[in-house]
Formats: sequence, structure tokens, C-alpha cells
Amino acid sequence: MCINQTVDNLKALEIDPADIVATGITNQRETTIAWDKYTGKPLYNAIVWCDMRTTETVDLVLKNVEGENKECLKNVCGLPVSTYFSATKIKWLLTNVEEVQNAYKEDRCYFGTMDSWLIWNLTGGIDGGVFVTDVTNASRTMLMNIKTLEWDPYCLSFFGIKRSCLAEIKSSSEIYSYFSCTVLQGTPLSGCLGDQQAALVGQMCLSQGQAKNTYGTGCFLLYNTGTNLVFSNHGLLSTVGYKMGPDAPTIYALEGSIAVAGAALRWLRDNLQLLQKVTDSKKIAEMASPVGEVVFVPAFSGLYAPYWRQDARSVICGITEETSKANIIRAALEAVCFQTRDILEAMNKDCGIPLKTLLVDGGMTNNDFLMQQLADIVGIPVIRPSMLETTALGAAMAAGAAKGIEVWNLKNLHSFIPVDTYLPEINDDERDYRYSRWKMAIQRSLNWSEVDQQKAHVLITRSNTFEPNHCDDDDYLQSAISKSIPGTIFIFTTWLILILAERLQ
Repeated sequence: MCINQTVDNLKALEIDPADIVATGITNQRETTIAWDKYTGKPLYNAIVWCDMRTTETVDLVLKNVEGENKECLKNVCGLPVSTYFSATKIKWLLTNVEEVQNAYKEDRCYFGTMDSWLIWNLTGGIDGGVFVTDVTNASRTMLMNIKTLEWDPYCLSFFGIKRSCLAEIKSSSEIYSYFSCTVLQGTPLSGCLGDQQAALVGQMCLSQGQAKNTYGTGCFLLYNTGTNLVFSNHGLLSTVGYKMGPDAPTIYALEGSIAVAGAALRWLRDNLQLLQKVTDSKKIAEMASPVGEVVFVPAFSGLYAPYWRQDARSVICGITEETSKANIIRAALEAVCFQTRDILEAMNKDCGIPLKTLLVDGGMTNNDFLMQQLADIVGIPVIRPSMLETTALGAAMAAGAAKGIEVWNLKNLHSFIPVDTYLPEINDDERDYRYSRWKMAIQRSLNWSEVDQQKAHVLITRSNTFEPNHCDDDDYLQSAISKSIPGTIFIFTTWLILILAERLQ
């Protein structure tokens, strides 16, 4: 239906669909689906990238790891063990869905990210569809060796997943197969990139040291490290940026993934009814005081990079009698900017070369107020292209560059898209002051997801005695006992003196 509608739109623009020489796919990464390879039917609903149902799965697999080290696979796949990535979603499906369990035992189950599902169906499905994925999507599963670009035996064993259930890994730009149905029958399908990597290509970040940030439901900053595979020491992900052909070099990237950006505004609209439309956020935020005391940490799915704390939950700090909905909405927009600075600070530490400009794209970048706040908080110029659909552009670039298509050469492409530039308008002191309040709010968002009864008792006791939280729970209990001793001695000795005085009389 989507393809037919697109073709109709092309005809309305007087563009002949027969002129389409190739197609590319870009997709939401990490989102995982299981289906029956003989019937073609999904075995369960797709589990999206930000779904938290796999929290217990993560806890269980880490119990078998020394020190429950969530970075135990980092040197193999480049990723921490997290609810975010596909392997934990596959394991959850195998543990909790009977239909998936049965299909898995009978060797009729396929697991894939959305690109695999789409390509398989578009190229024939049960009638000869090709079961493939590209390196950028495979690099988001926790199952691919980021150096060899193959499914890694150790990672597969770690999560208990069979290799036969997974797609063949291909480059991002080659002819995978051809459309087998729809009005595009016979058209080559020759490009595939995860959405954030597609935006990296679409923003022309094809040289080492270039970076882009995409603002949508979440926020994703990718920094091109060239052919150098860089492992972060500051909470970032090592991922594949792209591989433009089977024989082309693999280009790597460092990524800062933020779970909640535009999703916070939707929450304010749908759950709190503070907005009628997300697009109203600009004019309402401009009504708030220039620098408010309200800070909003939108940790609905825990905190992703650079913290990786699934125990974090959302908090709004600094509310007073004067706080209005404009302050809350402004704080939600500023949270996007503060999270971006978190990522940039980590990237600067890992790479040693601070970015001089930040390229941005995605739906949220239509908000001029947000773009100016972003420039103010990160302290560098923010550059927004006039054509914001850089993700689709990147997929088209990969498709058109494939061997056998070659309608262009990426090496000869240069950025030609007009841009808007936002320059910082505040000084370093104000910038750092605002950021320091964000860091305070981050600390208050931690340790919310699991509070056992003993810890709850300690916290209540601490609250009732106004005890500052400068020590851990064991230290606090020890301190409380020690501080109770003088009072106990005083009461006991006073009682003895009264008894003695009575007897002496």
C-alpha cells in the first residue's frame, strides 16, 4: 500500500515510475521481529528499540557475568548489555512466547531487524525472498563481531541464539535482489542502512571527524571515525557507520544514543495535556522566564548514553509556586540540549578533538527555539539543512552507488543543501551554570526502579531525621546507631540517679 501510494504521488508530480533505477531501505534499528519462514506470518508483535520489557532479561544474563559487568561484550560487539539492543529482545521472545519457542525448536523461526523483514517480503517472502541484513543493522544486535562483520559464536552462545535463525550480513550498498511484486516489480533493491547511519550519509559526513545529530523520538549523535574502530571509555557506542559495497572499506562511528527527545513532548501532550500540538512547544516555551530553575530529566526508558542506567526514572526538579506549563515545556526542550552536551563531552574525551560545528536533522529541528537553545548549551554553531529528510536521502545515496547501478559516485558528491546556522548567544559562565543544574538533576533521577523493603526503611528513617545523603545505606545505619548511644546513656544514667536519690531519702 505504501509503495502504491508513493508511485501515485510520483505520477501526480509528473514523474514516471519507470525512471526508478533502484531503491534503498532505511529502518528503525534494534526493533526486532520473529516470523515463520514457511508461512511468512509474524510469530509475535515487533519489539521496538525503546521497549523496557527486557529489563529482567538483562538482569538475568548479567548474573552469570563476573561483577555483573554490562560491558562484558564491548570488545566483541562494541555495545553494552542493554534492553536497547536486539539480542535481549530475541532472548525475551524465546523465553516468553510459546509460538516463538515452538518455531525455534522446529527450525522454522527467523529473527530479524526491520530491514530483514522488509527485504525478505519485498523480494518474494516464502517464494524465494532473500534473508539478509546490512552491517549497520547487524551491528546493533549485540550478536555481530564488529571487527569481522560476522555473527560472533561467543555472543550467540552468551544469549543462547542459533546462527541459522539470523540473516546473512551484507554491505550497505549492493544489489540484494529485486522487487518480486507491486508496481516496482523487477526494480533492484540495492541500498540498506539503519536510520541513524543513513542520516550520517545523507548529511554528507563521509570524512573522518564529521558528525551529525538526529532529533526525533530519541536523539542520536554519530561521529565518523573512518576506518579506525574506536572503543569508548566514556559511555558511547562503537558501531558501523557504513560499508559502501562488499569490497569497500568499513567506516566506523562512535554513537551517543538518547532514548527520549521528541517523546518527552508527546508525553506532555498526551499524558499531561500541557500541549494541544507538539508544534506549539516553540511559542509556549518562549513565554517562560529566560533562564528557569526547572530541570526535566526525561528518563522514561532509563538513561542511555553516556550513563547507561536502566534504574533511572524521569524527574522534574526546581518547581515553585511560580512554575507554569511554559516552564515545564521549556525544560523538556532544554533536556534535549543538555543530553546532547552530555554526548559531546564524552566524544571530546574519547576523540580528543572537540567538534567545531554540529550538523542536525530530524523532525524536532523545525523548532527554531530548540535550535537556538542547542547552540547556547553546547557552545558551538548548530547547522540545519533546509531539506530535513536526510535519512531517506542517505538510503537513496547508498542504493544509487551500488555496483551495477552507479548513478553517482559518493566520492565525488559534495554538500549542496542550503543550511540555517545558529550561533551561541550566551557566555561560558551562564552555559556552565545551566549545565551544572542538569547534572544535579541527573543524580536525582538514579536508583528509582528498584527499592527493596530494607532500603525503603533506611530511606524513610533518613527522611524523618533530615539526615543528609552523604553516605551509603550501610554507613548510614552504622552512623545512626553510633549517634543514638549518647542519648541512650543519658536516659539510663538519669534513671539511675533518680532511683538512687529516692532510696537515699
